Amino acid sequence: MTVTRRSRRSSGRTTLNDVAGAAGVSPITASRALRGERSVDPELARRVHEAAERLGYVPDPAARALASQRSTQVLVLVPLLSNALFVDLLEAVHRTLFPEGYQPLIGVTHYDGAEEELLLRTYLPHRPAGLLVTGFDRSEAARQLIVRSGVPCVHLMETSHAPGVACVGFSQVEAGATITRHLLERGRRRVAFCAAQLDPRVMQRAEGYRQALHAAGLYDPRLEMLSPERSSIALGARLFEEMLQRMPDMDAVFFCNDDIAQGGLLAANRLGLAVPGRIAIAGFNDLAGSDQMVPPLTTIRTPRSEVGRAGADMLLGLMRGTLPGPACVELDYELIVRQST
Repeated sequence: MTVTRRSRRSSGRTTLNDVAGAAGVSPITASRALRGERSVDPELARRVHEAAERLGYVPDPAARALASQRSTQVLVLVPLLSNALFVDLLEAVHRTLFPEGYQPLIGVTHYDGAEEELLLRTYLPHRPAGLLVTGFDRSEAARQLIVRSGVPCVHLMETSHAPGVACVGFSQVEAGATITRHLLERGRRRVAFCAAQLDPRVMQRAEGYRQALHAAGLYDPRLEMLSPERSSIALGARLFEEMLQRMPDMDAVFFCNDDIAQGGLLAANRLGLAVPGRIAIAGFNDLAGSDQMVPPLTTIRTPRSEVGRAGADMLLGLMRGTLPGPACVELDYELIVRQST
């Protein structure tokens, strides 16, 4: 009767000991070879990799983390996965971290501070190698959980020069002011602002809008329409029609996000309003399809992929005990002028 190794018998999976035995090396040599350590003799490394492939060996990340006392997971908290903005960011994070041996673990907060706090309480006790969070708007309890965990953390999409804060983002306020000034430069004087979701970054864009209009002596609070509903094309159409009824003399609308701007543009076309002749329309984020609207949508192109890459690079440095550059990195955005303005 053949007796198999206990670990193999109990789990049914190929173990590191199986690979080591097949390659004729010790388990520690097999482990070092599979990690790609250069101290392993090339011939031994070749035998280990061939044995691992032949046996179908898949490393156990939990066991590896326990043995090395080092996690390979990075917790990434984003508000939504249905927003292309955060999908682009996550793609860049993955492409940066994965080749370095780290696996992003995604948590979705749904713009809910209590849900973010629950995610932190759930995952931080597992000691992830690092943490990427969106913005700075969170409960004091959540902030303390991050600080007390000792896990390296980088904030994304917003910037702060507060001591000890690592962050990568761009000025939402200045971007909002930039697109408002563009509308003013095109001769518009009754510029409305329509917003949804109303997260901190949206409200910073609103602040930029107000600053630009105050500077021009043209600010009118009645030209603002702020909805807490989730951003969507259908909502954009409704907000446009409601604002038009309230302020029929408006000659431009700055929408806080491209999807509601697309809805507003579709509503204007449906109502027979010439764009940009009768009314100019602008969005924010340069989402997919904005360049295909009729007319193509003027917007702000935000550096979400660049934020993901730079934030992940900064976190890699922090996890390795170094910070190769400044703790606060402010990236550039771009005004994309198309035919809607």
